Order: sequence, then structure tokens, then C-alpha cells
Amino acid sequence: MHERSSVGELVNHLRSELNRYSPGEKLPSSRALVERFRVSPVTVSRALARLAAEGLVVTRPGAGAFRAEPRTAAPAVGDTGWQEVALSADAATDAVPRSVDASGVLASLAAPPPGVVEFNGGYLHPSLQPERAMGEALSRAGRRPGVWGRPPVEGIPELREWFARGIGGATTAAEVLVSAGGQSALTTALRALAPPGAPVLVESPTYPGMLAIARAAGLRPLPVPVDADGVKPGLLAEAFRASGARVLVCQPLFQNPTGAVLAPGRRHEVLRIARDAGAFVVEDDFVRRLAHADAGPLPPPLAAEDPDGVVVHVCSLTKATSPSLRVGALAARGPVLERLRAIQIVDTFFVPRPLQEAALELVGSPAWPRHLRALSTELKHRRDTMTAALRLHLPELALPHVPSGGYHLWLRLPDGTDESALVSGALRAGVAVTPGRPYFSAEPPAAHLRLSFAAVAGEGEIAEGVRRLRAACDEAVRAR
Repeated sequence: MHERSSVGELVNHLRSELNRYSPGEKLPSSRALVERFRVSPVTVSRALARLAAEGLVVTRPGAGAFRAEPRTAAPAVGDTGWQEVALSADAATDAVPRSVDASGVLASLAAPPPGVVEFNGGYLHPSLQPERAMGEALSRAGRRPGVWGRPPVEGIPELREWFARGIGGATTAAEVLVSAGGQSALTTALRALAPPGAPVLVESPTYPGMLAIARAAGLRPLPVPVDADGVKPGLLAEAFRASGARVLVCQPLFQNPTGAVLAPGRRHEVLRIARDAGAFVVEDDFVRRLAHADAGPLPPPLAAEDPDGVVVHVCSLTKATSPSLRVGALAARGPVLERLRAIQIVDTFFVPRPLQEAALELVGSPAWPRHLRALSTELKHRRDTMTAALRLHLPELALPHVPSGGYHLWLRLPDGTDESALVSGALRAGVAVTPGRPYFSAEPPAAHLRLSFAAVAGEGEIAEGVRRLRAACDEAVRAR
């Protein structure tokens, strides 16, 4: 049983039994709860913490947990209607409304209900995370002198140097800023490179979180189509000319959601087109460490082949470790680096030093290359398992490209399929999938689904999830 569902079940048990105790009366000890419910001490601790957060129990270190005193009457509900006027007051003067729509991001962040197969996840399943290595790294980092002190705002030098080596080329530690994960780095980059109201070129389809960042900043995302070889240079040049954009955001390696890799012949062409347009290329190198065992040698980041400062490089450790290890990097060359630095300082001050030190301990340990090798093998196995199951049981779902990196597959639905209805039907059938619509900045050419094979427990769940998706597709056909 997953730890998450165990905690929820224990919380429900304890909540239902609270009336047996008087306010202030002590609950059974943690050891007694462990023995009675046959769960781990961590599960008990988390369940009690959740009840404490709900105000139902009070925990006292060294003494135990006690039923909380009854709450006093709830205060009168205020009238917040005035906020509707206040929040929309400036909208009329904005060149582009700064709407904040997090639905596309939440599709891969929200945990589905217990028992639902998680094909919508955007992170590794706990069984794939290097939990022991991360715990040991955090423990070692916690013993470092000065670990709780204020770090340099750009990041600790050793970690900046490690990121610089990973980017390669002529990149130096002085050109790297440590960020609080990839999403934070993308936010900083777009705010630094484009003023509100400006156009920004994006791949189509592309990562919904980046589209949300752009729109929240008042930018206008304009699509440039992607095929199996990445962004199309001819259409890119035309988009720069027509829009006057000064920024392109792209994922040259294992693009999200298509899995495409920018072809060798297009790499220099994309950089040349951007340079001729006087534009920056924001390179989101988000899953380089999630290459599959059959990927072969990977192309270097675009930043490694860019001496002119065209590329602003973004990368992160999060996808290959844990959603809570939010440590990434921004790398740039030239005057733009100071603007990136200033915006990041204003927004976040700095990434907490204990987290940076733990990341440095992790990537410098023998466990790190072992983890990456094991992850590479397992991701290939899961990809092959899901691909085979889809081709056998759902042949009508087109799979135009099987990626050799990343954690998901991108499927085109048959013409006429109601994408929203299928997603809802799949959830009713017990499998959460990600709809394709949020990946397009304009009208999509067809209905799609994105299916993750990294967020589930293993091949058994993959097979069960495909079976449930088959049932949902059959229901959708009958409903036509």
C-alpha cells in the first residue's frame, strides 16, 4: 500500500474515534498505534500531524498526542465581493490580460484519489526516487559548518561549478545562477527577457506550465509547430519576422509533450535564425538525466554551442530525483546575466543553503551515477511496457513517436473524439490521464492525451491503467 493512502486511512480511523476521548485526554501512544494498525512510525507521525493541522489533536514533544479543546464559534463570514472590482480594475489598461490559469500545471501536480492509476503524474514514483541517497545527502549536508548561514545569492560556488560542467562548452561557474527548480528559472527568464504585452515564440505543442508563466506575465505566446525533428526552422524564421518577437522558448531534448529531439541539422539553424532576429533562445533542458537505456549519446545543450549569448539555459535536478528537491540552474552569457540575477534576487533572495548543500552532496556521491543508470534502465522498460500495451489494446490511439528519453507518451486521438469527455470517463474508470488541449497556445490540430509511465508503481499498474483506459474509450464510443 502506498504511504499516501496509508496515512489517509489512518487519519480517517483516528478521526472517527476521537469522540471516545474527552478534550485534553491523551490518545494512545505512537507505538500502540503502530502495533494496532500495522503501519510504520512515519505513517503514524504524518497522520497525527494532519489531525493537528485540522485542529483536532494537540501534540506535545515527549508527552504524546491529546484531543484538542473544542473550537469556539466560527467568526462571522466577511464580504469579499469588493475584491472582484479591485482585481479587475487594471485589466482594461493591460496590453495583454495577466490571467493566471493553473489548470494545465495542476493536471500533473494534483494527486488522484486512492486506487486511481496515475498516468497524469509529472514526477518519478517514490520507488524510482533515490530516497536513501537523498536522505544520506541531507544528513551529511546538515553537519557541514555554516550550512544554516546565508548563501551567496548566486548559489554556492561548488554547485554552480557542477552545473557549468554539465552544460559544457565554454560555460563557467560565473555564468550560472542556482535557482529554486526549473519552473522558477523559467519565470525569471521570461520576466527578464520580455516586457508585458510582448510576443514570445513557443513550440506547439509545449509545456503548459511555461504557457501559464507567459500569460501571467502579460506575454503573448505564439505557436511554432514541432515535428519529429523538433521545431521547424522555416516556420520559426517566419514567426520571428511576422511577430517581432525577441524570445523563443524551446526544449531541444525529449520535448514535452512530443518527446522529439531537435535534429542535428536544425540545431545551428535555430541559433542562427534567433541571432539574426536579435532574439534569445530559452533552452529548457528539463529531462537530460531521464534518458532511456537505448538513447545512445545525447547531443550537448544548445548553450554549449553558443558563444554569442543567444541561449539562456535552464536545467534542474528535480525530475531525476524528487518533486521536493527543487534545485536548478539558469545559465547565460553577457549583460543579460545581470538582469536575470537581479530579478531572481528580488523574487526569491536565494535558494536555501541546506537544500543546495544536500544537492551537492547527492550529485557528488557514488550513489548518483548508480541511480541514473538504474533509472535509465527502468524508464526504458516502462516505456516499452506501455507502448506494447497501447498497441495491443488501444491501436486506434496513434503513437507517432516513441521517445528515447523522458517519462511519458504523446497520443493522438481518433478524429471526432471528445477529449474532455474521454478524460472524465477515464477518471471514472479509475485512471487519470492528461488532456492535450493545455499544451497548445492556439487551437489544437487534433485531440491528444499524454500518458506518464514514471508516476506509477510498475508494469502491473501500467497494464491495469491501459485496461481501464480501454474501457473508458469503449464508453466514449457508445456515448456518441
